[in-house]
Amino acid sequence: MLEQEIWGNTVENWVISIFIIVGAFILVKLLSLLGKKVIKPFTNSTTNRVDDIIYYSLESPIKFAVILLGIWIAIHRLVYPDSFVKVVDNAYRILIILDITWIFARLFSGLLQIYWGYKSDGKTNTMMPVIKRTILVVVWIIGLVMALSNVGVNISALLGTLGIGGIAFALAAQDTVKNIFGAFTIFTDKPFSIGDTINVNGSEGTVVDVGVRSTKILGYDKRITTLPNYKITDTSIVNISSEPMRRVTVKLGLTYDTTPEKMKEALDILRNIPQRMENVSDNPSDITAVFTDYTDSALIITYYYYIKKQGDILKVTSDMNLEILTSFNKAGLDFAFPTQTLYINKNEPVNSDTYTVS
Repeated sequence: MLEQEIWGNTVENWVISIFIIVGAFILVKLLSLLGKKVIKPFTNSTTNRVDDIIYYSLESPIKFAVILLGIWIAIHRLVYPDSFVKVVDNAYRILIILDITWIFARLFSGLLQIYWGYKSDGKTNTMMPVIKRTILVVVWIIGLVMALSNVGVNISALLGTLGIGGIAFALAAQDTVKNIFGAFTIFTDKPFSIGDTINVNGSEGTVVDVGVRSTKILGYDKRITTLPNYKITDTSIVNISSEPMRRVTVKLGLTYDTTPEKMKEALDILRNIPQRMENVSDNPSDITAVFTDYTDSALIITYYYYIKKQGDILKVTSDMNLEILTSFNKAGLDFAFPTQTLYINKNEPVNSDTYTVS
């Protein structure tokens, strides 16, 4: 039975080839176990990060190479037409070059992440994703060109063909090109970093990623807004994280029966409140309380104060509003609300001509 031939090869040879392939997968599993139990714990225990990068770079490509080798041995011990063998050999030449390229891509990616991924202050480098992706694209293009050249493809003729098509492609990809230049503009100007809170055309949130094509912002509603890079560079950007303090404006309306003395007392209360509040600047130059307007139903006080960078904006604002309300109530200061006064002439019947409203 083992001597029976199937597609020009005996059953015995087919079985041996299948066992070789199965053995290659078993060897990959053993290598994975060795890596998890021995090599990775060792690299994690050292202070040097380079050995972690080397392990990361080699782990998956070596497993893939073992599987390729097993399949190659299994195929080449069988009898096939020369044309099929040539196709397999060419495919393997390409796969081997791409596997080596994979090692270099992972190596460069890991080294960039460690040595250039973070600034001296610990913040993520804004353009790290862009530079990383650009380098990976270049590495893979070089690897692909070498792989094609290794199987006899005329690279010069191929590049000439691509050059003609590249013109049409460039015209169709103008926005993509603008986005790439926008990414490098963000890198050079550094208007923000990943992790900063910014406002771009009303879209406010935290920058979570800067890519080659777009920038992603996580809004306060936990939704991701994706903005093209060229639109970001063409508009004004408010970097909220860079502000040393946040100014808050409050409009307070007091009733018209407020005396000048009570008005002065209200202004003094407002100027003194920051001195007893946490995360509010008590510098006199940062506090403004002025009587600014007469409106239809209120005397308006305009009040400015500054919340320190480390303070929670919503909590501090709420605490300040509560303190203002408490202090004004204790001082007998009444807040105004829209009112109307009706004057009636008692000597005449009430009609539309005998009363006025003010």
